[in-house]
Amino acid sequence: MIPGQNQSWVSEFILLGFSSDPTTNSILFIVFLLIYLSSVLGNGLIIMLVCLDTQLHTPMYFFLCTLSLLDMTFATTTMPQMLVHLLAHSQTISFARCWLQMFVFGGLGITECAFFVVMAYDRYVAICYPLRYTVILNWDLCIQLAAGSWVCGFFSSLLNTFFTMNLPYCGPNRVNHYLCEGPSVRSLACMDTHFVEMVDLVLSVFLGVTPISLIVASYIRIAMAILKIKSSVGRCKAFSTCASHLTVVTLFYAPATYTYLRPDSSYSAEQDKKISLFYSAFTPLLNPVVYSLRNQDIKRAFLKVMYYGRCTSGPG
Repeated sequence: MIPGQNQSWVSEFILLGFSSDPTTNSILFIVFLLIYLSSVLGNGLIIMLVCLDTQLHTPMYFFLCTLSLLDMTFATTTMPQMLVHLLAHSQTISFARCWLQMFVFGGLGITECAFFVVMAYDRYVAICYPLRYTVILNWDLCIQLAAGSWVCGFFSSLLNTFFTMNLPYCGPNRVNHYLCEGPSVRSLACMDTHFVEMVDLVLSVFLGVTPISLIVASYIRIAMAILKIKSSVGRCKAFSTCASHLTVVTLFYAPATYTYLRPDSSYSAEQDKKISLFYSAFTPLLNPVVYSLRNQDIKRAFLKVMYYGRCTSGPG
């Protein structure tokens, strides 16, 4: 039975995507295919390097590896379906698949919000307590923090998805989006959605403002610790280790905050589906670039793997 079928007359939705013009869709297909493949390859490369290089077996790179896994899964939740719909004549998605996509997409997004706090805490401990870094962030705590982020993300998404998909949808069923995202689907409900909007807003404020506040608090403490470093070289090195994290946090939080921390009354489908590309497509693409360009350890590990690969494939 389709979830919520006893309250809904719609058995499938039509995702309108970006354009109805075949030529435009063909161009978009090529662009998004390149973005998706680059995202998977970039994040997959970071995961492989962290797993293969024992010098990267530290809390910081364990968290970076987990972030790459999140980004790769995040992109895979939406982009393959979007690519198919760009070339297919039918853009339909069943009620059950829409429910599942909304749940997984929301779960991964909220998990990433929580995980950025974990990564900020990692930088806080590394800079403020460098001598006790591996003692405080032992492997048991690292695994617990990562697992806690996943549990928090998917449990929160389950609540949000349950309220949204149990609304009555009696038509129309045309979703002006390229994926089943809460606000875009909820706008089609044939009843007053004020209560669900309020629940969604409360969850979004708690799951958005709380992580941002904790990240800001961590970096205030980090900045105070860095300013106490007498060596200018030491200060620059400390700031550099935080710059990558602050960059990816900004790239993710800015568009996500705009989309979710506002009432549905100001919802604009055309604007929102373009903004959502930043955290569903571009952030997974840019995160590996940001971390690899600013991280000497990742570059060294990559060159080491390339060197060993060349040696093993060379003449015996």
